[in-house]
Amino acid sequence: MKVILLEDVKSVGKKGELVNASEGYAKNFLFPKKLAVEATKANLNDFELKQKAEAKRKQEELEHAQQIAAVLKEQVVTIKVKTGGNGKLFGSVTNKEVADAIVDQTKLDIDKKKVSIGDPIKMLGERTATIKLHPKVTAEVSIKIVEA
Repeated sequence: MKVILLEDVKSVGKKGELVNASEGYAKNFLFPKKLAVEATKANLNDFELKQKAEAKRKQEELEHAQQIAAVLKEQVVTIKVKTGGNGKLFGSVTNKEVADAIVDQTKLDIDKKKVSIGDPIKMLGERTATIKLHPKVTAEVSIKIVEA
């Protein structure tokens, strides 16, 4: 019996695959636990439509991330901090502060978890931060640390 898997099933297949399963296994295990549906024409058509919609949504997300990356590439984000002698900061500039400055200055919604600056910034000057917008898209933005 051909079935479409709705979830990953160990030793049977991955979600979304069309697999052959014995009739008893399908009726007694896969269908009652809603792990699969029978591969009828209607279910196959519905499944294909869902896959196309998901692919279109992922493509739109990728294009949106690329647009944001293009905007961020041209930006220089300025962060004002208190300093002591020799240009050393009181404390350090963290991912959260960089993300907040990007949101304030560019009006783009950037999550602090997606911002990577490497080591915390403890001196005045310019640095670059890497922002992971999408699994396939990363953007680098220039950060300028200035005295308040």
